[in-house]
Amino acid sequence: MQYAKLQICCFLVIVYLNIIYIKATLNKKIPCNKYYDLLMLLSPIAVFFDGLTAITVNYLDTIPLIWNNIFHLLFFISMVLVLYAAFLYIIDKTIEIPKKLIYKILISLPTIISIILICVFIPKLEYIIGTHTNYSMGVSVIASYASIIIHFVFILFLIIYKFKNIEKRKASTIIISLTITLMLLILQIIYKEALVSAFFPLIIILGMYSSLEDPSIRRLEIYNREMVDSFSTLVESRDNSTGGHIKRTKKYVALIISKMKNDKRYRKIMTKDYAQNVIDAAPMHDIGKIATPDNILQKPGKLTNEEFNEIKKHAAKGGEIIKETFKDIDDKDFLIIAYECARFHHEKYNGKGYPEGLKEDEIPLHARIMAIADVFDAVSAKRCYRDALPLETCFKIIEEGRGTDFDPNLVDLFLENKDEVISIYNENK
Repeated sequence: MQYAKLQICCFLVIVYLNIIYIKATLNKKIPCNKYYDLLMLLSPIAVFFDGLTAITVNYLDTIPLIWNNIFHLLFFISMVLVLYAAFLYIIDKTIEIPKKLIYKILISLPTIISIILICVFIPKLEYIIGTHTNYSMGVSVIASYASIIIHFVFILFLIIYKFKNIEKRKASTIIISLTITLMLLILQIIYKEALVSAFFPLIIILGMYSSLEDPSIRRLEIYNREMVDSFSTLVESRDNSTGGHIKRTKKYVALIISKMKNDKRYRKIMTKDYAQNVIDAAPMHDIGKIATPDNILQKPGKLTNEEFNEIKKHAAKGGEIIKETFKDIDDKDFLIIAYECARFHHEKYNGKGYPEGLKEDEIPLHARIMAIADVFDAVSAKRCYRDALPLETCFKIIEEGRGTDFDPNLVDLFLENKDEVISIYNENK
């Protein structure tokens, strides 16, 4: 056991984290990430075989060579799979796993090649007698190290490339965890007797758990979203609505976002964090109406110029309310998106909107998305001053606003998916 003290400690810590994670999520309404679950499952297995090989490699005279080879084979493969699970988890948390088979094969290729090389060259594994401990060398070891380096370099490149649109807390956690792991890998390569590979899964799990997967944090995020939706619905109810506008516009926004993910024009900006922030911010776009007088908001007839100018103030007012109410939240990216959706969702692509008369790309992308969802629902739903318009008429209004009221590219994405729009409308009447 003297050769596996480090592995035993790491194993116990990982098992402990597994127990509290399972206990906290069992029978709770907290969605779990399947890749993190896989990482939690594989990590103790890898550390177990790491400890086992640390023992057997030091008893070459009593442990048959074939068993040493088998244990090392299981250790190398399980460690590569741990790093692959970590790789998939980080990709899923930042830009999402690609749906096309060819891309799935490409991101799996380093792992597949590493496992093949490990299996082929395991019989040629060399066992070196060290000063303090014995250790293994050969192509199988190099393949394991190469797999780590390739995956981690790709992840770091991805984080840096999309840093602007990834939640800063999430990006920082990933970068710090990977940097520490790579430093340990360098230490292992330089000082071959260090045998610190058990730290690899532990550092990754600890970093991701403490900042991203802690059930208490996840539960708080769910409560925050529910609170935002409830507050937005409460504001909306002032004009005799029951929350239908909030639900529908949020789903229209989510639909547009889902189509943008497959469009190369939005590939750089469309991270998972950006998409989720826009969807979560959508319910608050009309929050400024809380400051609009009831006699204007609930007026059954046509508004006078003065009344219309008063109701137009809700956009700027909404931005101010969001900035003041959410100024202390940790997720500043969400705050900016929510603020800009509320303030600029009535800006027009030709610069004739309000409150600032922004045009084209001067209008934040999320506000341009929100504008289409908001107008379509406004004309397709019954209001106190008119009945709902036929859906084909509503689609026509969006089409006629292409390039004048709305971003032409986003209009195209919206109109290309009429069936899904109609489905959302019918399910949320």
